[in-house]
Amino acid sequence: MFCAQGRERRLHPGRHPVSQLSATILGCEGLVLTPGERAFFTDVQPFAFILFSRNIDNADQIRTLCDDLRSCVGHHAPILIDQEGGRVQRLRPPLAVEWLPPLYQIKQAGTNAARSMYLRSRIQAHELIALGIDSNCAPLVDVATADTHPFLQNRCYGFAPNDVIEIGRAVTDGLMDGGVLPVLKHIPGHGRAQQDSHLELPRVSASSKELSTDFAPFTALNDLAMGMTAHLVYEAIDPDPATISPKMMGLIRNDIGFDGLIMTDDISMQALEGNMTQRSAASIAAGCDVVLHCNGDMAEMQDVVAASGTLSGKGLERAQAVLDARKTPNTVDIDALKAELETLLNG
Repeated sequence: MFCAQGRERRLHPGRHPVSQLSATILGCEGLVLTPGERAFFTDVQPFAFILFSRNIDNADQIRTLCDDLRSCVGHHAPILIDQEGGRVQRLRPPLAVEWLPPLYQIKQAGTNAARSMYLRSRIQAHELIALGIDSNCAPLVDVATADTHPFLQNRCYGFAPNDVIEIGRAVTDGLMDGGVLPVLKHIPGHGRAQQDSHLELPRVSASSKELSTDFAPFTALNDLAMGMTAHLVYEAIDPDPATISPKMMGLIRNDIGFDGLIMTDDISMQALEGNMTQRSAASIAAGCDVVLHCNGDMAEMQDVVAASGTLSGKGLERAQAVLDARKTPNTVDIDALKAELETLLNG
């Protein structure tokens, strides 16, 4: 039988040095590592890994895969997943609760929205930690509009910055209390996009003054240890996509005040032009700390790693801060939290 207590001790073994790590977060192809993947990850030492539905079968398989990924790099590397709930949810029953899209739960909970999202996130953290996964790509604090593309709108927490800030903090607290590192996304704000950045480059024509609404939640949550960029153009600021724009990275660091580790959104998304080498090099040159590559394609990963280099300077310090931010989950009665959430949502 799996011992949750033993797993939690392994998830939080203390401080680890991060020297000579590749400035990348990488995926793998399937349910188990191939010999080629083992050799590659051992050689290049990515900072972290990310799992997708193609990597998910059963609890024992996931735990073994997480252990094998970490054994390649010789330290307790973060393992990320997208477990927002709704359409973007890699773990499904029986491995995890089938969650509503965030915006739907928030509407259903009404005045209890923040508490309901805290409970949801604390339960999600419990589900993730039990499988060896210790980072969730949430909170998503993009401010929704009536015109936000459907790929994103119901993943958002609201249409007003203050509401989004309150929910974003609740999600952050729930994950952290459960020992899971949050990833703030999509910096500096994706809510005005009317195109799907997986397929094409969104362009936002709002003025700089209007964009202050979009930036506000990221400023309020700028204490988080990790953040993910937005692949879109803010025409009032820079004609280049934010991920590869030194000007936008300067805005994120100086105006929004985010000093955590900045990862790109998936570098293989079609919002960006060029090949993997060009995209990765441009992201690092702009000021991103690490490049996120998700699809597990070995040839692409080799190009991404070669172009991204190793963590150094401030990027290295931020990476160490991420590892140091992990903490042991607090002790809770998960069944009681589920019952409370059910009451909040359904009376």
